[in-house]
Amino acid sequence: MLSRCLVLFGLLAGLSAPVEAQWTATSAGAQGPAPGRVRWKMDHYALEARDWDWVLQIDTAQGAGDLADLYVRFGTPPTRTEYDFASLNVGTSTESITIDAETTPPVESGTWYIGVWRPDGTSYNILYSRGPGPSVHAGMGATVYEEGPAGDPGTSFRVWAPNATAVHLVGDFNGWSDVSAPMVPDRAGNFSLDVRELGHGAPYKFALTNGSDTSWKNDPRAREVSSSVGHSVVQDLELVHGADPGFQMPPWNELVIYELHLGTFNDLAGGAPGNFASAEAMLPYLADLGVNAVELMPICEFPADFSWGYNYSHPYSVESVYGGREAFASFVAEAHAQGIAVFLDVLYNHWGPTDMDLWRFDGWSEGPWGGIYFYNDDRAYTPWGDSRPDYGRGEVRSYIRDNVLSWLEESRVDGLRWDSTSTIRRDPSTGFENGDGWSLIQWCNDEVDARQPWKIQIAEDMYNAPNDWLTKDTGAGGAGFDAQWDAMFIHPVRAAVETPSDFDRDMNAVRDAIMHYYNGDAFQRVIYTESHDEVANGRSRVPESIWPGNASSWFSKKRSTLAAAIVMTSPGIPMLFQGQEILEDGWFDDQDPVDWSKLTTFAGIHDLYRDLIRLRRNWWDNSRGLRGQGTSVFHVNNSAKVIAYHRWDQGGPGDDVIIVANFSNTPFDDYTIGLPQSGTWYVRFNSDWSGYDSSFGNHPAWDLTAQSGAYDGMPFNGTLSLGPYTAVILTQ
Repeated sequence: MLSRCLVLFGLLAGLSAPVEAQWTATSAGAQGPAPGRVRWKMDHYALEARDWDWVLQIDTAQGAGDLADLYVRFGTPPTRTEYDFASLNVGTSTESITIDAETTPPVESGTWYIGVWRPDGTSYNILYSRGPGPSVHAGMGATVYEEGPAGDPGTSFRVWAPNATAVHLVGDFNGWSDVSAPMVPDRAGNFSLDVRELGHGAPYKFALTNGSDTSWKNDPRAREVSSSVGHSVVQDLELVHGADPGFQMPPWNELVIYELHLGTFNDLAGGAPGNFASAEAMLPYLADLGVNAVELMPICEFPADFSWGYNYSHPYSVESVYGGREAFASFVAEAHAQGIAVFLDVLYNHWGPTDMDLWRFDGWSEGPWGGIYFYNDDRAYTPWGDSRPDYGRGEVRSYIRDNVLSWLEESRVDGLRWDSTSTIRRDPSTGFENGDGWSLIQWCNDEVDARQPWKIQIAEDMYNAPNDWLTKDTGAGGAGFDAQWDAMFIHPVRAAVETPSDFDRDMNAVRDAIMHYYNGDAFQRVIYTESHDEVANGRSRVPESIWPGNASSWFSKKRSTLAAAIVMTSPGIPMLFQGQEILEDGWFDDQDPVDWSKLTTFAGIHDLYRDLIRLRRNWWDNSRGLRGQGTSVFHVNNSAKVIAYHRWDQGGPGDDVIIVANFSNTPFDDYTIGLPQSGTWYVRFNSDWSGYDSSFGNHPAWDLTAQSGAYDGMPFNGTLSLGPYTAVILTQ
């Protein structure tokens, strides 16, 4: 007679282990076999291994008689000659077989048949069980693998939850049961489990138990979530992003960056925001404009549909309303095909603060604070919420470091712009320096330099600027960033064109802005007059600031394009903000798309920007000096509001570049400046050309021949003509 009962079986001694249902059977041998004759038989049982079962345990305990043997076979009942496992202990009916990921064959999904070979008169108790085992694959989060121990594909799951008493994996694969798939703890505070035949696109969550409370959470490392309050989605990153096509990142001294916001870059007002597909459609336009890098405002999953992105709550995921990871991968691939690098804005100074599963992730926190991923004291404070990561905790540091590498390596991104690094390196609540934050930055930058040194790391750090230490090598004690947004450039240059009165324009401040270097390197800074921060938060677009409510005025067009010429010809990595090249007005708003009708209205302004960008990139092989380290502001006339400077790499024809800028409304017909070389200097650009705008005066700017005689500290001189609020660029 067979009986069945439920028992509990711990899998990992000394730890709070998952438990699994087990089955017990009792066999009674036939009574009174015929004298001189012994009958043998095989008793059969079946054990179904699910896709997440990794340990099968079969045990028999001796009852009456000591001749029973134990056999197990996958897929079909065993015989004495055909079996996968056997326990044949002599002189006892107590037998034991364990099948797991390390045995031959390893455990796999399906029916495992059990046979007990015994003579009549022999009885035994049998216990057989199934349960989870720790993942045999490396890596945190959900990692798709092609071949498990039995040769089948699947997904490995591992999550850090040191205060959880139990963690269960839930999803479509188990009917979203929060008890059927327990994960196995280790001594590092991680819980792991492999699931066979589970792959790309599978939804899942973690059910974390702390005491009597269970909460369902998204994977902190989920590469995709269905929404900020939805579920995690397994991503096969090789399938999504494909093989590395070997895109060649442009040299940093040749970069021209275009910052854009996916929701408003190419969209119509009303309805859903723009997305990767709509932005991808504009990549040929950007390539024609001449930019060779786009910087995307944050793309990670954030609450609701409209946002700047700086409140994202899922740091490894891609915003679903933008199209998710597959659309992102398509955008990156097409950008690379167009010769355009892709940079991302990333947040390591705070996360959230809403729709954030990281908050009290495993149920633990100190008082009102955020738990294992965050500081649990006043150091958690930021202007955006009390959700500042704990930079001193090893697991959090690894989480951030891995995030950096995930974007650069898995997603084929070419650079990162770190938001508000001052909030990492110093505690906002006290103003004290945070050594853990500084060393974390150094570690991340060292890792990138060691693995992919051609990819760029950019800091945005406006606190107590300038700060050469941000872009100083880590070996010298610096943070190790490759470049930083330069507050020393934007504010004096914008002031020089936004100030209403010519008399108040400060050419010495403009000179200092042009000449500002970090650590003696021209390309350790990103220079611009518009960015998402500088055209919102109480600020406007440059044309709007010049004449509020009349951004299309002659003054707005002339002085904003003069500022653009300074950006494109000064030492540094130049950057534009979306729509700047078509005289976009007002200020940035995440529900106010770029008005692309202005591309027709201000087609000439667009062409002006395109010409500047092509000169900056030495498109026609006659302006190489704009990519060089050499800069000399040799002429500053604060009375006439004229400034002139020399850019060069190696010097000579096709290299030396002279820029002359008139910051006044007064034209000059015979204006003399110094020149570094003899011979003819050709006008390559005149921002007053009427082809750029019919309202421009088309003040003549002619080629000139250098005359002997020192001037402005130069060995030669020449006389040129300058229109009002005009920049002229000359090369040989």
